[in-house]
Amino acid sequence: MSLPYQRNLIPRAKELRKNATKEENHLWYDFLRHYPIRFQRQKTIGGFIVDFYCHAAKLVIELDGSQHYTQQGLAYDQERTAILQQYGIQVLRFSNRDINTQFREVCDAIHQEVEKRLKGSGTL
Repeated sequence: MSLPYQRNLIPRAKELRKNATKEENHLWYDFLRHYPIRFQRQKTIGGFIVDFYCHAAKLVIELDGSQHYTQQGLAYDQERTAILQQYGIQVLRFSNRDINTQFREVCDAIHQEVEKRLKGSGTL
C-alpha cells in the first residue's frame, strides 16, 4: 500500500535532497545509502517531507537542527509525529549533535529499530 502524498511537494523534496545538511549527508552517505533495507531521502508523506523513510519497516528518521528545539518547533514536530503514526509509521528523531558526536550509536539505534519493526511485521 502506498502512502498518500501531495504532488506539489515533490520539487521541494528534490531541492532538499540537493541541499542536504552536513549531518543528513553524513547519515546518508556513511550509513543509510548502503543499508541492506532500502531508505529514501526527503520522502513526501501526506503533507510532509521527511528526512529519511524506510517503507519495509515503516520507519521515519528525522534529524533535528536548532529550530526543532523552540516551543513552536517542538509543538509542530509533536503534531507531525502524531499524524505519521496514524499511517503506522514510527518516527525516530536525532539531533544534529547526535550525528556529529555519537554517529555509531545513532546507526546502531536505527538498525535495532529496523530489525524490531521487520520482525514485528513478519518480514524477517
